[in-house]
Order: sequence, then C-alpha cells, then structure tokens
Amino acid sequence: MTQDEQREYLIQYLLKEEIPFGRQNIPTDKQGQENLLRSLMNVRPPRPISNDFLKIQDEYLTERNIERGITDVDTLAPVKSDSRLYIWQGNITTLKCDAIVNACNSQMLGCFSPMHACIDNFIHTYAGMELRLKMHEIMAKQGHEEETGKAKITSGYNLPTKYILHTVGPIIQWKVTKEDEDLLASCYTECLKLAADTGVESIAFCCLSTGVFRFPQQRAAEIATSTVKQYLNKDSRIKR
Repeated sequence: MTQDEQREYLIQYLLKEEIPFGRQNIPTDKQGQENLLRSLMNVRPPRPISNDFLKIQDEYLTERNIERGITDVDTLAPVKSDSRLYIWQGNITTLKCDAIVNACNSQMLGCFSPMHACIDNFIHTYAGMELRLKMHEIMAKQGHEEETGKAKITSGYNLPTKYILHTVGPIIQWKVTKEDEDLLASCYTECLKLAADTGVESIAFCCLSTGVFRFPQQRAAEIATSTVKQYLNKDSRIKR
C-alpha cells in the first residue's frame, strides 16, 4: 500500500465503526485526510481492534513520524552549567531518546478532544492506538484513577522514543500551595525512579502542569530543574 492508500484504509475502518450504515464525506486533500484520521483516532474508545488495522497503522505512522522530522538527543548540546541537563524547544514526540514524559489526566487514557493541541493528544496520535489500549489495560488492573505525582511506563510504540512515562501533575485551583509544589516535584522524581529501574539513560520531560492545570511556568521550571538535579546527584543510572 502507498501512504495515501494506508491513510484511506484507516479512515474507512474507523468511520465504519462510528457510522456503520451511514455515509461520511472524506476530504480529498492530504491535510484534510490527516486531520480526519487524527480526529477519529482521538475519539475512539479503548476497545479491541483488528490486527490488520494495527499493522497498517504502524506502517503508516512509522513513515509519518519520519516525515515529521526526528531529532536525535545525541545531536543536542547540554547546558553549560551541567553536562547532564539539556534544554530543547520543539515537539517532544519527535525526539529520539530512551524515554519521553507525557502529562496526563487522572484517567490516563489520552486526550479524547479531536485535534487538541495538548501533549497528551500528540503522544497518543503518533504512538498509535496500541497506547490507549495498553493504558486501559493498566488502569483496569489498577482499579482506580491515577493519583497525582505517580508514574507509569509503556512502550513508545510508533514514536522514535523507546518508552513513554505517564504522570499526572497537580491542578491549581486558586494559588499554588506547598502540597502542589511537592506533588509536582513528585512527578519528576517518580518518573526518574521508574525510568532508571527500567534501564533508561536519557529522558525528556515536557512542562508538567503548566497548561490547562494552571501551574505558574516560572515556579514550575524552578521545581523541575531543582528536583531533577537533586535526583541525578543521588542516582547516576540516568545520564541525561
């Protein structure tokens, strides 16, 4: 199959699930089809899906992720003050490293809003449907929503990263409390611990809780850097 044929197959499959006896006009342009496919993937609940779909999806996403551009962490330079720390601006789903961190909500199933610009949406879109299915399996086994400041780990599936760490940051209601700060620090610490125990040597964090969770960006950055430094000073298994 060509990429165009793969994309059309995936769209048709998902549309038939949603509208088994109806008709849906499919855009004729590539961008319109990509947006429709992403939207259909975003809203699909974690129910079983055919192996044929997953095979074609994986082939399609592998090629799409290459097209989007991959940044190898080996090509980046550390900050001058600490050779273990890097600052990089870009889409974390394009990073080739051992692990990236996803900022989740407590359901841990990804963002269900079509085309939403959050990192949770991007990660689930370009990792593929397997990620939501895996997270549903993990959460069903756990039996309750994820607590703030904890971490889970999965494969990176179709992303360039080997692993994805999933954590729920604190939601700020009125003003930042000491508990909020401690919970945010716990997100970083728990991700680092789990990553190190899994054999991860390079890990990329997105900004946790600074979007719709409303944690002030400056203070969040201070907590992130200080927490990571403190952890790396005690555990040398993670190199960067």
